[in-house]
This record gives sequence, C-alpha cells and structure tokens, in this order.
Amino acid sequence: MSELLKLNHVSLAYDTPDGAIAVVKDLSLSLEKGHIGCLLGASGCGKTTVLRAIAGFEPLRAGSISLGDTALSTVDKQIEPEHRHVGMMFQDYALFPHLNVERNIAFGLRRWTKPQRKLRVHELLTLVGLEESGAKYPHELSGGQQQRVALARALAPEPELLLLDEPFSNLDVDTRERLAFEVRDILKKTGHTAILVTHNQAEAFAIADRIGVMQGGVIAQWDTPYGLHNNPASAFVADFIKREALMAQRAQAYLRGDAT
Repeated sequence: MSELLKLNHVSLAYDTPDGAIAVVKDLSLSLEKGHIGCLLGASGCGKTTVLRAIAGFEPLRAGSISLGDTALSTVDKQIEPEHRHVGMMFQDYALFPHLNVERNIAFGLRRWTKPQRKLRVHELLTLVGLEESGAKYPHELSGGQQQRVALARALAPEPELLLLDEPFSNLDVDTRERLAFEVRDILKKTGHTAILVTHNQAEAFAIADRIGVMQGGVIAQWDTPYGLHNNPASAFVADFIKREALMAQRAQAYLRGDAT
C-alpha cells in the first residue's frame, strides 16, 4: 500500500502572556492508505492538538503535514480546513437537531445535484445500518445510532482522510466497544484512511492498525497492537499498556457485578 498521511518533525505550541508553551515536540508518523491509525494517551499528552493540526485548526511551529503529494501544513503555508479533503467525526456528534437524519448526512453535499445527494445518502444509510431511520430526528435516536449518523455525514463528501476525536467517549462501555468494531468494519469496507484519538486502550486495539502511544507531546512508540503488547519500546509503554488493560478488566468486572 502507498503512504497517504505523513507528519514530519511536527512541533506545536500555544502562546500565553508568559510566552509559548510547547505541546507537541518533533513528532513524526506515517499512515498507509486504507489503514486506521490511533493516537493513544492520557489527557494533556498532545494527541488532540495533533488531530487539530491535521484538520488545519492549529498552525505548525516546525515540520510539515502532507496528504499524498499535497503539503497541507508547513511553517510558512497552510491549506484551509475546508480544502483539505479531510472529514471529522466529533466527540459530541455535532448533529443538527432541527434536521432529520437524511438532511444531516446530506449537509456537506450542497454542491452535488439532488439525484446525486439522494443516492449518496441512501448508500450511507445502508452502510451504517439505518435504512429505516432517514426521516427521524437526532433526539429520536440512541447514542450509538447518533454516532452512526455522524460517521455517515463525515464520509458523505468522500474525504481522503477521516479524523475521529474521542468519538465513543459519551457512550456506555458495552455500546462503545461494539461501535468501535462496527466503525472499523465500515471503514475497512469503504477503504477509508482514518486517525482516531482516544485515551481508551480497548477502543484503540479494537479499531487501529497502527497505534501511537503518546507521552508529554511525543510518540513513545508507533507500532501495531501486537508490537505494543509484545515488544514495548520502553518501560513507560509497557506500564501504560498493562495499566490500561487492568483498568479495562476491572471496569468489565464491575459491570458484570463481579467486583465492588
């Protein structure tokens, strides 16, 4: 497969009255076309800032971001978010409450002809298993169904890259894990390339082909799920993977009523 997304020595910072605060430092990664990547780490590690930079919402202090042969961001030049061919799926779904499901999905297709929009919306409703819900409004759907609509809307304009910002965090544990597998199946079926940001290891391992464990604005290891489990690059990665796995086991035991 060919390389689609490339971050080359990217650094990001926020300006404050006391000066710039570094958030991401000399970060590099690449993701092949059709693969799903994940930035995994605790709050404050810089993973969401990286996602925002890929989307075009954060300027670079150093390095570059490329999608295929197109440079999306450099220190001197930045393509506007709406021209990046990048879709985004948000944590809070961001559905329009006054629009039904069909019109939510079609929102980004205003330049398409009416027959094209109708066909595309029908294709996506079928893809996410909501063929009978096109006339419903967001408040009439479950959280999992709303997230499927959000995914369909993000995929509607046929983006080259899909960004998923903690997309399952508002769902209960069982729905979250089930939907993670469903989203992976959908993305593999359509052949989309995607980057997921999460603090939840179970989600990361359920959905991603490559995972970057982040710590303090750097990627401690960018590897396959198998590689992270069996060949951690540092004591931090090994401890993080073990700690998160133990927390997931305890949460599942609590939900089953096996623990207090």
